Amino acid sequence: MKYSNPEIPEGINTSTQHPLKEFCLLVGGVLGVVLAVIVVLTLLADRLAVYIPFELEAQLATRVTDEFPVDEVEPLPIERYLNGLAERIAAEQALPPEMQITVHYVDDDLVNAFATLGGHLFMFRGLLEKLPHENAVAMVLAHEIAHIKHRHPIRSMGRGIIFGLAISMISSTLGNAMTDRVLANTGGLTVLKFSRDQEREADQTALHALYRLYGHVDGADRLFKVLEQAHEGESLQTPEFFSTHPLSERRIDNIHAFQAEHPARADAAIVALPGLFSTWLIPAGDKAE
Repeated sequence: MKYSNPEIPEGINTSTQHPLKEFCLLVGGVLGVVLAVIVVLTLLADRLAVYIPFELEAQLATRVTDEFPVDEVEPLPIERYLNGLAERIAAEQALPPEMQITVHYVDDDLVNAFATLGGHLFMFRGLLEKLPHENAVAMVLAHEIAHIKHRHPIRSMGRGIIFGLAISMISSTLGNAMTDRVLANTGGLTVLKFSRDQEREADQTALHALYRLYGHVDGADRLFKVLEQAHEGESLQTPEFFSTHPLSERRIDNIHAFQAEHPARADAAIVALPGLFSTWLIPAGDKAE
């Protein structure tokens, strides 16, 4: 048998296209798919927020330095009271076990309270000093706990944070870097603003919880009357249409409508604040030695 070495015809195992062109097409296709996924996740960020594990949200809260101290070794008496009341309210709202609520007292005369990531609530002395009974305090706590239940803080952080946390479920390094960068640009966790729909949802959830806890919602409107009085001196009142928060008058009307539909039980009553409540609120520097 003879072996020959025939001449190979031209064009065998070769391509008429430049190899870089095929590479660019491949890379472009991959980038296109990645971009499409990012766009879809960004557009669905609000819906995606409820699927972010609460543990990730809590970790995000611990990575950011708030302007208010939260690392006290021994809780203050006012914090023990507020956290005990919050625990009862959270049970009525049926929060999942992993969604722990922590209430922090802020010794400041600002008439305010807010909820932020990781189940943290901040109650200011200026607001607590103006609330006449436990039912009004409970309305504040129930409202802020409802924000956490409905994941309003994480949804209000913006699409960048939600997308970063979603990426954290796949790559913790990449996701953490993305969320840290967004937080640095937005100013942290104390600048959250909830929409009017979110405020209404929190109000309704709070009222149902208070009704189950006390058998009525009497006194809940006191919170919004206090807020109205606190802003009486302002020269400019923002119309509800241009505001993220419903006006206090509208919210008071909603409470009265809820009362009409949910009559108080026979044994229902307004609950007084603890006898030492006002003492707990005295600024540390003003207390006698």
